[in-house]
Amino acid sequence: MTTDDLPLATRGGLPDALRVMLAEFPRAQWAAHRDFNGLAAFWLDRHLGFRRVMGLLQTDAQAMVDGAMGAQDWGRRLTRLGSGFLGELVGHHQIEDDAYFPKLAAMEPRILRGFEMLDRDHHDLHALIDRFAAGANHALAQTTDAARREAAGGFLTDLGRFERMLDRHLTDEEDLIVPVVLKHRVG
Repeated sequence: MTTDDLPLATRGGLPDALRVMLAEFPRAQWAAHRDFNGLAAFWLDRHLGFRRVMGLLQTDAQAMVDGAMGAQDWGRRLTRLGSGFLGELVGHHQIEDDAYFPKLAAMEPRILRGFEMLDRDHHDLHALIDRFAAGANHALAQTTDAARREAAGGFLTDLGRFERMLDRHLTDEEDLIVPVVLKHRVG
């Protein structure tokens, strides 16, 4: 198995070879762990925030498509939520790639391929981030409500794909990282 065998777009979860830490520290036991309320809880909270904002972006785009939200209101919300979301996500990935992943991988070399997979995921997600920015800018540049609704429909479709891949990545990242953080009492 290589990380090439685990593409984000088609991955259905972690393979058994990368679930060894999760077997030692199952999700159901995380919150009760004595060290949960440090880095582990913070990490999960950051991921929950990304999921929530993605949900808001999708709800707003659907409201724009349906005519339930005006173009100006949607534009303001998309600009505020979208720019914050992208900035936070890029920053989160940089910290992981530069600091956390190397440190955690050194603690658990048996799941090194998992950290390599997560790094590869970040590259795939950055292509979606670029597509998000282009789609949002295209929709915001439209000058009529009808054109903006049509562009919002395309943006909503892209958001659906982004949401699926982001959630897969976040879930797999949690399943790899939180057990390492708990075991080694990181943070």
